[in-house]
Amino acid sequence: MSLIGSFDRTLSSDDVLRRRSSLLQRLHIDGILLLLLLLLATGSLFVLYSASGKNVDLLMKQASSFGIGLVAMVIIAQFEPRFMARWVPLGYLCGVGLLVVVDVMGHNAMGATRWINIPGVIRFQPSEFMKILMPATIAWYLSKRTLPPSLKHVSVSLGLIVTPFVLILLQPDLGTSLLILASGAFVLFMAGLQWRWIAGAVAAVAPIAVAMWFFVMHDYQKRRVLTFMNPESDPLGAGWNIIQSKAAIGSGGVFGKGWLLGTQSHLDFLPESHTDFIIAVLAEEFGLIGVCLLLLLYILLIARGLVITVQAQTLFGKLLAGGLTMTFFVYVFINIGMVSGLLPVVGVPLPFISYGGTSLITLLSSFGILMSIHTHRKWIAQA
Repeated sequence: MSLIGSFDRTLSSDDVLRRRSSLLQRLHIDGILLLLLLLLATGSLFVLYSASGKNVDLLMKQASSFGIGLVAMVIIAQFEPRFMARWVPLGYLCGVGLLVVVDVMGHNAMGATRWINIPGVIRFQPSEFMKILMPATIAWYLSKRTLPPSLKHVSVSLGLIVTPFVLILLQPDLGTSLLILASGAFVLFMAGLQWRWIAGAVAAVAPIAVAMWFFVMHDYQKRRVLTFMNPESDPLGAGWNIIQSKAAIGSGGVFGKGWLLGTQSHLDFLPESHTDFIIAVLAEEFGLIGVCLLLLLYILLIARGLVITVQAQTLFGKLLAGGLTMTFFVYVFINIGMVSGLLPVVGVPLPFISYGGTSLITLLSSFGILMSIHTHRKWIAQA
């Protein structure tokens, strides 16, 4: 009778949630991160379809990249952080090697040499992988040392950061190189960098910026900085992008014009509307409300990343999770600041929304690492 009763028993909502939680834990998937990422993925495809001029081929490529990225995320989440740490040095060397290959014989597009092209097989951007490898390398190096780091260890860390930074700067790709620099610097900061060194780094920003202006930056990069200060000085040239971007954002108002009803992108007033300036399309069609919803998703992702950072059980996991989370924040901050005219245009796409296969797969892989750090921690705690 009790056996029959057990078959007839209706599962309570608590039982269902417990079983779902158990399944996600066994797969080493963080449910909150997965939900937020799927919401971003769904919304981004709607925005991209409009921003690309209803280009179905572009949409299918982006959807395929999402699929590949999700698979990569799930696979990466299965590996324990300590296993990843063993392979970080080799990954860093391979990443730097690929950057050297790009500078020597990379594929040139739109005046920049940033890609490795294997005809008929794949074209990818090695600098994207360094967004993961850079914080992972610094976290691996410092986790084996006494903290706060000594001058020797800080110097070695800076050497590891500057090498890919310079190689990416030569492509030229100022936006990505700054992101790589920031990702390594965040790990150094979280490792307990002394305040006098931080103050020295801040004081060095001005002379370094002057030196980069005269000896490193290309003419088009200088024009972007000058345009940022006064876009109206060249409204039909260098200032065109930012002026049209502001017009698109302002014309959307609070509620937007409606999906597929934007004029700035559909009438080709807004260049790069499906990549770097895609948030202007979102603002025009979905208004302030749409932008706020997107920002809310980003804030929740960053908050979840910081929670994972605080709860990490190993020093390597804590440094890496914090570095990846803060790099993601800088990613969002630079793009939105750039499109709204608060920062110079440096060619940084909007995470998960802008079109770009390599960037998308790299971002999802980084969240796979966060899931690994969090779910393996839970598994250890329950063992």
